[in-house]
Order: sequence, then structure tokens, then C-alpha cells
Amino acid sequence: MTTPDSDGLLAEQLLRLTRRVHRIQKRHLEQRELGITPAQSRLLRTLAHWGSPPRMADLAERLEVVPRAVTTLVDGLEASGKVRRVPDPVNRRVIRIELTDDGRAALRELRAARRSAAEEILAPLTGDQREALGGLLDTLIDGAPARSC
Repeated sequence: MTTPDSDGLLAEQLLRLTRRVHRIQKRHLEQRELGITPAQSRLLRTLAHWGSPPRMADLAERLEVVPRAVTTLVDGLEASGKVRRVPDPVNRRVIRIELTDDGRAALRELRAARRSAAEEILAPLTGDQREALGGLLDTLIDGAPARSC
């Protein structure tokens, strides 16, 4: 049975872990000298999951930010050659955002940095502990009750 105190402790542990993950990922990104901020990294990852280039408004909605924030992120990524603005083939007043080859290469580097950061974070865990953690994280992510073994 959980208590408010134990739930509060778990919440604090999750927040501390999240901050640690972000710090370690940021350090791994800086070591690769990509010149990409965490927010730009998130935009690139989001952009990569679209089948066709999305509109700025679509990106803002998916990222849950105001459109102006996306414009600023796209401006920086466009200046570094990672994305480009392209006119919509149907409505030329609409601008879409697409990854460039440099953007795809940056994504590969970003994935490698995230893997390195994850390896560092998970290093103290045994294989059994990693498996248990994976199951717990799946439960939290999906919001479904844990399956009994």
C-alpha cells in the first residue's frame, strides 16, 4: 500500500532522475559538438516521425508550444542547414518544414548521444534490474496496471 509520503518520495525520485537524464544527455550532446539545443533536438526528432513535411502549426501542436517558439527553433536549425522551409505543393501560402541531409545526419548523432547517455545512466543496473525497470516504465508510460508474473 502506498502512502502520500511514499508517493511524494517516488515523485521526487522521478523528478531527480529526469533532471539527471537531461544533464547527462546535454553533456553527451555537447561532447559531440553538434551545436544543437535540447529544444532543437526535440524538434528534429519530432520532425523525423512525420511521413511528409509538416506545417509549423502542426509542429507547435505536437510539441505543445506556441507557434512563435517553433519559428525560433526552425530559424536556428535552418541557419545551420538542418531543416529547410518548403512551399506546400497544394497551397503555396503554406510553408512546410523538412529535414535536410545534414538534419538526418544530426539525428543519427543525436540518437548516438542519447544511447551513450542511457548506457551511462543504466550502467549500475544488472540485467535483471534493467528488465524489471523496463516493465515498470512500460506500465507508467502506458498507464496500464502492472502484469503479475
